[in-house]
Amino acid sequence: MRLHRLDITAFGPFGGSQSVDFAALSTAGLFLLHGPTGAGKTSVLDAVCYALYGSVPGARQSGQGANLRSDHADPAVRTEVRLELTVAGRRLEVTRQPPWERPKKRGTGTTLDKAQTWLREYDAPAGVWKDLSRSHQETGEEITQLLGMSREQFCQVVLLPQGDFARFLRADAEARGRLLGRLFDTQRFADVEKRLAERRRATEARVREGDAALLADAHRMQQAAGDAMELPGLTPGEPGLAETVLTAAAVARGTVREQLTIAGSRLTAAEAAHTAARHTLSGVRELARLQTRFAEARERAVLLQERAGEQRAARERMERGRKAEAVASALELREESESAHRRAAAEEARARGLLPGSDAESGATGLAAAARRAAEELGGLESARRAEQRLVALAEERRGLDRQERADEDVLREADAWLDGWDAARAALQNRVETAQAAATRAEQLAVQREPARRRLDAARDRDRLTAALDEAGGRVRACEQRALDARDHWLDLKEQRLDGIAAELAGHLTDGAPCAVCGATEHPAPARKDAGHVDRETEERAHAAFRKADAQRTEEERRLAAVRESLAAATAEAGDTPTARLAAEADELEQEYTRARRAASALHAAHEELRRAEQEREQRLADRQQAALRTASRLTRRDALEHEHSLLEAELAQARGTADSVAARAAQLELRAARLTEAADAVRAADDAAQRLKDADARLADAAFRAGFDTPQDAADALLDDAAHRALQHRLDAWQSEEAAVRAVLAEADAAAAAQRPPADPAAAEHAAAEADRRLREAVSAHDAAARRTDELDRLSARAADAVRRLGPLREEYDRVARLAALTAGTSADNERRMRLESYVLAARLEQVAAAATVRLQRMSSGRYTLVHSADRSGRGRSGLALHVVDAWTGRERDTATLSGGETFFASLALALGLADVVTDEAGGVRLDTLFIDEGFGSLDDQTLDEVLDVLDSLRERDRSVGIVSHVADLRRRVHARLEVVKGRSGSALRQHGV
Repeated sequence: MRLHRLDITAFGPFGGSQSVDFAALSTAGLFLLHGPTGAGKTSVLDAVCYALYGSVPGARQSGQGANLRSDHADPAVRTEVRLELTVAGRRLEVTRQPPWERPKKRGTGTTLDKAQTWLREYDAPAGVWKDLSRSHQETGEEITQLLGMSREQFCQVVLLPQGDFARFLRADAEARGRLLGRLFDTQRFADVEKRLAERRRATEARVREGDAALLADAHRMQQAAGDAMELPGLTPGEPGLAETVLTAAAVARGTVREQLTIAGSRLTAAEAAHTAARHTLSGVRELARLQTRFAEARERAVLLQERAGEQRAARERMERGRKAEAVASALELREESESAHRRAAAEEARARGLLPGSDAESGATGLAAAARRAAEELGGLESARRAEQRLVALAEERRGLDRQERADEDVLREADAWLDGWDAARAALQNRVETAQAAATRAEQLAVQREPARRRLDAARDRDRLTAALDEAGGRVRACEQRALDARDHWLDLKEQRLDGIAAELAGHLTDGAPCAVCGATEHPAPARKDAGHVDRETEERAHAAFRKADAQRTEEERRLAAVRESLAAATAEAGDTPTARLAAEADELEQEYTRARRAASALHAAHEELRRAEQEREQRLADRQQAALRTASRLTRRDALEHEHSLLEAELAQARGTADSVAARAAQLELRAARLTEAADAVRAADDAAQRLKDADARLADAAFRAGFDTPQDAADALLDDAAHRALQHRLDAWQSEEAAVRAVLAEADAAAAAQRPPADPAAAEHAAAEADRRLREAVSAHDAAARRTDELDRLSARAADAVRRLGPLREEYDRVARLAALTAGTSADNERRMRLESYVLAARLEQVAAAATVRLQRMSSGRYTLVHSADRSGRGRSGLALHVVDAWTGRERDTATLSGGETFFASLALALGLADVVTDEAGGVRLDTLFIDEGFGSLDDQTLDEVLDVLDSLRERDRSVGIVSHVADLRRRVHARLEVVKGRSGSALRQHGV
């Protein structure tokens, strides 16, 4: 990945638009990003990360939308970041705009614009940019896939935060494992461990469930077999459980099969006895039925003979009803005509009752003529109606003019009252604006003074703290010097004592016949003897080791003392000799004054708005007063026209009303009279028609009754049957006939007549005998069924138990295999000698690769002195394989990385960061990282070490890389020619490129 260009607008501390030409900076290989504290050096790196991933790194990653926007930006300028880069051989351009709360184009207030993202690719053959996507998600997935790194990995590998790697260098195995896990994404190995553990628990549960199910089947078999099966007390997981259950089941099956054979024999005998009893009961019941049937038929024949007269009367009634049906239609017509005549007569009487006396006795023709005359008079009132409606509209218009006049008078009165106080109100608002503007100017002046005051106060506190720390460090140095001198004297004393008794020590190794190491003689007539208190080699080496340890501790304390002195000098130079309490009071007073000024300045916008609204209201009041005056003049002309039209309409209406109160009342009278006359004429004609139809119906009814054989129409009406009566009478006749046929049929049956000659049957005795045989059969069937069910249940449960035993075999093997794998990956198995979890093992392999890659650069930075090695020692919660040591070539010993000095820690952590970048790059699929950034940490290096570190960084150009150093160390400006400077100003920061 190589960066070409970065464009920033209204982002972070940059109020305007700034551009960074990374292509020009990269030609130098090594470039410096510098500027004062708070100017925005880190914001440049944040912009790169935001363009690629849509969020910023670290604690700032919650900053989205308004938090990313510059406080110095113009309200009409939108925040935007555009990055042009080459990755995986493709030249891309990513543009991102966070959400923006911009001023509305119309009216006041703001509106929210959504975030925007553009991804474009440069088409080299065509020489044009082509759009790829405008989706946040698609762009993020495309960038992540091309880089092969998540945002966290990118921030660790490309932006190289040195403070994190210094902590990583000294961290315990647990913290180091968390960082490596994030960078190398070893979650899949942790998931494997979790999956195996879950599978072990699942298979163990399935084995236990299988044992429990087998034992439950055994208890069911025991319950089904009753006394035929004995089962000892068993528990799930007990050895031999399957064999015990299967053996007891086999014995029980043989026993219940013998019981089934005996029950079958008893069932056969009971079935034969039951068949004979049921046959006897059937014959007795049939005889009793025939005897009862014949006796009932005789009784029914006697009853029919007694009711023969009723049957003849019903037949005669049915015949008269059939004759009357020929007169039914004439009867219905006569009834309908009579009803219509009654209704028409009543309607005629009602209609005549509504008319005055002069019209009540007129015929239909006279009533119709009177209705026409009333309608003609009503038509002549139409013009008067319109005049009356217009008169009402004129009155409403006059009332509206009165309302407008009162409203305009109120407007003029309010406008005059408000305008009278305008000059005083305007002066007061102008005074508020000027006061707030003065406070804003004062706040800006105080804001410039706050940061220096805070820095002096912090430096004074550091000065006081370091002064006390200097005394403590001096005391520790003196104590360490004294311990080192004492240890040296003790070692030299022991060494001298050992040299005095060296002959005895050499004599202790002499062997007869072997040459002496000093004189070469093979005979040793008088070897020296060790005196009491002789010092041997081991004692001397222990004393020497104690001296070296004390001397190293003295050196370390002296280094710390020098660091404290250097820090104290820097703090004193910044704070001076002013007491801390005085600086704190001054800073607090400055902060309070700044707060007061800011609070007063915050009212500036509100004062401006209130003044603008007051001026707008003044213009509106003047316009309202002018409009009210114009409306007053036009109302006078309109009132005169309305008065003239009103007088003409009143004269017209007085003639049209006559004696009525109004034209509408007169029209209503005429409408009612015409309607009543028309209704009465119609009623008279309807009554005449109904009387004629009734007369015709009477004549037709008399003729129909005579032809049907009735003396009068009333006789025909009395003989007529309705549908219900006809059906009831027919049903009685049909039932009578059916009963006679049924009685004759029964009395003619030979079997019934013969049964009547035999002795009476006794069904109760036969039923008692059959019931007893049936009871014995049920008992035999129940016993046989119970034995069969026991046999079937035992067979079923035995088969299921055998099948469960067969299934449990592979399941137990699977559990053993999964349990061994889970214990191995969890580090609890005896086969895992180092007790390492699978994820820790993978991380240890990655750490070994990182240490090897870092050592290449660390040896060069330390002039061949230090080498980073991976150790399998245990540390932190019993982990092993994640320890990191440094080998010192000057002593040949391996020691912990925490013993490195500040400068040594920096270039060791830098080498570790560069090595980790190489390994993560290879892990990401070999994506080249041609642009790297290193953030701070160079201030702790001396000149020689700084030269060596810069040489190593400069050597990265051999891999066609460019490295950006983010630092405020002044000496780097002389050593690095290509520079990107961040300049801080009151209107926002700006970027300047030098040496390119």
